[in-house]
Amino acid sequence: MFKILGLVFLLLVAIVVISFTSLNAQSIQINYYFGTKDLPLAVAMVVSIAVGILFGFFASFGAIMRLKRENMRLKRMAKTTDKQLTLHRSTPIQDS
Repeated sequence: MFKILGLVFLLLVAIVVISFTSLNAQSIQINYYFGTKDLPLAVAMVVSIAVGILFGFFASFGAIMRLKRENMRLKRMAKTTDKQLTLHRSTPIQDS
């Protein structure tokens, strides 16, 4: 079921991309430090979105790694606490 929904979603995305590309076929001039380049508008937009995604990934990479380390530390601490709790439950209670 999920494979069929995935294929339908992929087909819808492909249709949107094809229609977007055909509607934005005009060329634009991109000016950058070393020169200029004529590109179709759709290509320029896809490239700029991809570059934005890469920048966002690199900007959040440090925070993601910090959270993963903290998650591993907390898992180790929970495991140790669980072992201690099991040990305390298995020892008999001594009355004084």
